[in-house]
Amino acid sequence: MANTIITAGQADTTTLAHVNVPPAQTWNYLRINDISLTVPEPHFVGDVYARLPRLFDAVECGVGDEALTWITRAAGDATYLEVKAGEVREEPIYVDIDASCCDVADTGVLVRTGASATIVTCAHGAAADATSASLLRVIAERDAQVKIVEVVACDEGQQHLDAVGIEAAEGARIEMRQYALGGAKVACGLCCNLAGNSARFTLDSRYQAAGTDVLDINHVVRQRGRSTRCDIVTTGILADSARKTMRETIDLIHGAKFAEGSEIETVLVTGDEVVNKTLPVILCDEEDVAGNHGASIGAISPEQLSFLAARGLSEEAAEQLFSRALFDDALIHATCPAAREAVLVRASEVLGEETSRDMAEVLGIDAKEA
Repeated sequence: MANTIITAGQADTTTLAHVNVPPAQTWNYLRINDISLTVPEPHFVGDVYARLPRLFDAVECGVGDEALTWITRAAGDATYLEVKAGEVREEPIYVDIDASCCDVADTGVLVRTGASATIVTCAHGAAADATSASLLRVIAERDAQVKIVEVVACDEGQQHLDAVGIEAAEGARIEMRQYALGGAKVACGLCCNLAGNSARFTLDSRYQAAGTDVLDINHVVRQRGRSTRCDIVTTGILADSARKTMRETIDLIHGAKFAEGSEIETVLVTGDEVVNKTLPVILCDEEDVAGNHGASIGAISPEQLSFLAARGLSEEAAEQLFSRALFDDALIHATCPAAREAVLVRASEVLGEETSRDMAEVLGIDAKEA
């Protein structure tokens, strides 16, 4: 992937005032409607070689128009890939974002009728007071099958903006896994438009935030076709004085008869200074549909701690087990060697080098391969 580099620490900056804006503006007194980011003014290196086909302009992304415009300007050029009709692409499409170089990547993937493909995006590394970003837009035609794995594994001091937009036609199947594993300030926006009848979207989102990290996530699914289905499951761990905002919106649009949508979040809080905000929303303008949402927030119970202590595990060790499970899952599904390496490096920083090595050995991952 050919990414454009923004010079780190440059003097000129601009403020994106409204990032990750949800479709329904509510809960103003909690300041949960959006987040603002201070980012560098776009500075291009090289010429614009290619832009995406115009049909990608209509793909909605969850970060909002202001952030979308900044990413496309900052990227300068874009990468376009097409999977031909009926093709089963074995090799994953990999988008690498080197945060230490302040990379900005703009990628468009068109998966033709009946084709299948896997897309992996990975942001990793760090540079002091720097900003990196990724924009991925995917169009899945009729009966296409797409798997998307998004990994954000930045270090402390790094700011990252991640945007995903998906357009799904009739019978398309989209399966996505999202891992937010680190970064001083991370904003992840996603919008999936289930435009065709019987289109399906599943999202397994997992996050870890500690220290003074700020994590802001916006998931939007618009169900337009008949008999569409959406399932969002989010699991997270918040430690120390981390701050997290989660907005999840399922929009059952007029005409989407027999559509079903569900969203649920489970949050484990291990720090006394944690700030957690969750906004699950179901919008409905159609009859004969089903929408469900919920959130569960809590700490490890005294009973659970007592059970684990009887088996020789301290409270800290017990909490680390939950974190390791998250990293293990990311390592299993990050099928590209470079993405696996980013997960292992981040695991080493969060869980320790010994645990990181053990993770690789248990899963049979060769360090040289990763």
